[in-house]
Amino acid sequence: MIYTDKEKYSDILNDSLSYLEQRGYENIKADTEGYETPKSFNKVGSDVSITPDIVAEKEGRKHYFELSLKSEKPKLLKSKWLFLNTLSGLKSCKFRLITTKGHYKFTNEMLSDLNLNDKTLIKI
Repeated sequence: MIYTDKEKYSDILNDSLSYLEQRGYENIKADTEGYETPKSFNKVGSDVSITPDIVAEKEGRKHYFELSLKSEKPKLLKSKWLFLNTLSGLKSCKFRLITTKGHYKFTNEMLSDLNLNDKTLIKI
């Protein structure tokens, strides 16, 4: 989810956080009220900043979670997903996508465009 959609989809973010807590994830950091904000990554030479929606740990392994929701700026969302997928590969972490009913087709099309068809979605 990109920054401009944070307020619009805050209820889905809270549902996702409770889902992850029920599944045993610990040290949850999220870009919302009541949680510590995850580390942001800044692009050198510009003002672009990427912050994962949710970062959590389970069994000693870090997981990056992104909410996959319809967006007005799919190009920006694609670049964020590619960055987080690459980062998770370099750091031996997991990158997962969380989506809800009404956003499945959008998510699958985005994954197909990025050649990330091996990603399994968490459907809430």
